[in-house]
Amino acid sequence: MKKTKFGLFYEKSIGRIIPAYGFFSVIFCFVFNSLIYTGLQILMKHARHYDFTTAADRSIPFVPEWSFVYLGCFLFWAVNYILIVRQGKEGWFRFATADYLSRIVCGFFFILLPTTNVRPEVAGDGLPQLLIRFVYSLDAPTNLFPSIHCLVSWMCFIGIRGKDYVPKQYRAFSCLFAVLVFASTLFTKQHYIVDVIAGVIIAEMCYYISCHRNFYRGVMRRFDAINKKVFGESE
Repeated sequence: MKKTKFGLFYEKSIGRIIPAYGFFSVIFCFVFNSLIYTGLQILMKHARHYDFTTAADRSIPFVPEWSFVYLGCFLFWAVNYILIVRQGKEGWFRFATADYLSRIVCGFFFILLPTTNVRPEVAGDGLPQLLIRFVYSLDAPTNLFPSIHCLVSWMCFIGIRGKDYVPKQYRAFSCLFAVLVFASTLFTKQHYIVDVIAGVIIAEMCYYISCHRNFYRGVMRRFDAINKKVFGESE
């Protein structure tokens, strides 16, 4: 089967950045994330929520300036997922499968153990304060355990960890930036320590499972079928 007109166009444009085999699965990473996170916020809105605040959490100061890192991670995610999808078809689909699995695990926690916290009053009219108010206005203080913000940031590092096609300096930066994101969730009072730890553990666990089992092939076949219809042939 020859490539479709869109397939030929894609190959000469977006395909230079995101290989066709990964296009729809990359998009689905973010769609599925939103379905789990936002969908379950709505579904569990009236459920009893638990607050896991500890003395250690209360000792961490509220620092609005960390909002720059907290929001900057969205660009970090986009860049790293593009880098990860370029590693090759099998590697990408092992990662994507781990990504989907991690959200399913998070979804179980959001349903079985809904969490919340008490946010501080935001004083001042500087840019950091405005950004924090913006975050608070869009994101309800629910679905905290585990932290998807921390989970995704660590997945961004896991996906390029040990990959020689990515410069060593950028791999080191990705690890450092992920840790800074962890800190930002604490200093902006978006999450507590246990949320961060759980996010990292789930990311590592799901990636390990995906790399040591072959059920990624089922995910890959489904996206191959979509790619064949849209692009004309699968890679």
